[in-house]
Amino acid sequence: MRSAIKQIASARFGVTSYYLTNADELQIKMAQGAKPGEGGQLPGHKVDDWIAKVRHATPGVGLISPPPHHDIYSIEDLAQLIFDLKNANRAARINVKLVSKAGVGTIAAGVAKAHADVILVSGYDGGTGASPLTSIQHAGLPWELGLAEAHQTLVKNRLRSRVVLQTDGQLKTGRDIAIATLLGAEEWGVATAALVTAGCIMMRKCHLNTCPVGVATQDPELRKLFTGDPAHVVNLFQFLAEELREIMAELGFRTIEEMVGQSDALQMRPIDNADWKLKHVNLAPILYKEPNTGGTLYNTETQDHGLAHVLDHQLIEKAQPAILHNEPVFAQFEVKNTDRAIGTMLSNEISKVHKGTGLPADTINFKCFGSAGQSFGAFAAKGLSLTLEGEGNDYVGKGLSGAKLVIYPFGNINYVPEQNIIIGNVALYGATSGELYIRGKAGERFAVRNSGATAVVEGIGDHGCEYMTGGEVLVIGDTGTNFAAGMSGGLAWVYDVKGDFTKKCKRERVGLVRLQAGDTERITILLKNHIRLTNSRVAEFILSDWVNQSRHFVKVFPKEYKAVLVQRSLQVKIN
Repeated sequence: MRSAIKQIASARFGVTSYYLTNADELQIKMAQGAKPGEGGQLPGHKVDDWIAKVRHATPGVGLISPPPHHDIYSIEDLAQLIFDLKNANRAARINVKLVSKAGVGTIAAGVAKAHADVILVSGYDGGTGASPLTSIQHAGLPWELGLAEAHQTLVKNRLRSRVVLQTDGQLKTGRDIAIATLLGAEEWGVATAALVTAGCIMMRKCHLNTCPVGVATQDPELRKLFTGDPAHVVNLFQFLAEELREIMAELGFRTIEEMVGQSDALQMRPIDNADWKLKHVNLAPILYKEPNTGGTLYNTETQDHGLAHVLDHQLIEKAQPAILHNEPVFAQFEVKNTDRAIGTMLSNEISKVHKGTGLPADTINFKCFGSAGQSFGAFAAKGLSLTLEGEGNDYVGKGLSGAKLVIYPFGNINYVPEQNIIIGNVALYGATSGELYIRGKAGERFAVRNSGATAVVEGIGDHGCEYMTGGEVLVIGDTGTNFAAGMSGGLAWVYDVKGDFTKKCKRERVGLVRLQAGDTERITILLKNHIRLTNSRVAEFILSDWVNQSRHFVKVFPKEYKAVLVQRSLQVKIN
């Protein structure tokens, strides 16, 4: 379904090419004001059929959202995700959500340089319905502190005109919005007040699925109790705008642009007979007005996302017969490491025309030669087959949405492929469907938060299949440590010749079992596909001596997922 604003959070649940195509704004949620720096967990009893479908998960199996984005460990990584999302939807603004904290100004300056269109500074007071009690009581800061610091730092570094600055966190009146504007925001988020207008009574039971007024629950009986009326929300915003306009008239501002950042119109209320703490509060740093040394105090420039010369323009041109008439197309391209997010913009064009279904498999067949840049095949849609002869950087197949990716070394190599790394870190992050075949090793966090893609790889680094909730991963080589940490769904098969995999696997949530008949059949199919697509010598050897080599395979089976499958099979037998 279409929403004006869609979030890209750390778990990437259901973030497909089609999902990204249907929005006016894409918001990267770096953290939440009500629980900064924390992830989240959706218990299995709340994952009903509809939620599981939307999140590409299994009903009844709990879902874990990682605390960090595993493709963002620096401002440069954030710039890459912004670039990926802009390729995935050129018409959408890219918004980065930050939380109010000491030093948020420095972070906001980096985000502006990373080409975000919008920066949101979120306060600790909003959205606390499902946050941990300790976070509600002890974490986060008011939006006023973070907003003032972000605006002042952006002005000081001549970056303020590049971005729109937003804030949220319990803005409930026109006066709140006026203060936010004077401190530097030109857009504002009003959520809790709108929810209350729609019927929320703030029971703070959102996480229990027992909301008595049907606002935050999947229980169909409780949802019948919802009495919200959209007209009430419309009235709320009309009154907010009217109150804001009255305050602007009192202060002598005709437009929001004139008002943004004019903190000298604010003054600290005198404190008489206050307690010993309050009387020493000094708000001068918040009310400080940074001298404007260039640019404006509000957004007047458009960020240059560098899309004019991306390789995908050539891919889209070659793919027109397939996109418009479903005719198979074939083409070859030379690539280099500055060619980033190859296939992402093309997938956006596929999604516009063919929606979530995409094209029939292998309709668009493109072969690339060279060293591909970051995010090769990111959010690649169904019907697209990308083959890379060479090597890939980080984030291969990020958010894979049904495409087939094949990567193998150059034909003139003098090294052994299965002993060398051919792609970087964080491949298949948040992938929802599709296939990935790699002749060679991958880096760390392979298939992190995979929820539907199938992959064959000849060795991986640490943290493989972390937080995985679906899909299949076949590793015919060594693995690093911390394999399957937080894994709650999907299946993995590991070729454990050295017999040390049990020491490397995080076994709190998964069990290690021997292959069954269905596993043998599936692994055989994947190995044959891998040989056909990559000419893998390892896969050939395993199949040629299957009786002996099959004994080295270990099946990684999430316990919660297994329990749900057993329960389903029992229900089928009873029925």
